[in-house]
Amino acid sequence: MVSSSSSTKTNSMKKPWGLVEAVSWYCTVALLALIFMGSIWANYEAADVKGRQLLNRPCDEIYVVGEGETLHTISDKCGDPFIVERNPHINDPDDVFPGLVIRIVSCSN
Repeated sequence: MVSSSSSTKTNSMKKPWGLVEAVSWYCTVALLALIFMGSIWANYEAADVKGRQLLNRPCDEIYVVGEGETLHTISDKCGDPFIVERNPHINDPDDVFPGLVIRIVSCSN
């Protein structure tokens, strides 16, 4: 008789722990999914902000000419109408090439 009551007691104890383990497992999975989704969203927002900063940032004082740029486009972009006057190493304003280093003084500074 004693073994019968202890067997019933053991079976009844196993059922609630199984339910607790299942709920704990589902909560863990849901929490990990939320963390993962949050990290993706944070990276997406950070990339968007960095992209806008690169497009709207003022030019540095030392500027390296990129592919397809002219002094006119650089002047418009950086707000410096006197690039040729500030860069005596530029002999011909039409002879601007990628990699040329120029000094920029933005009017907005």
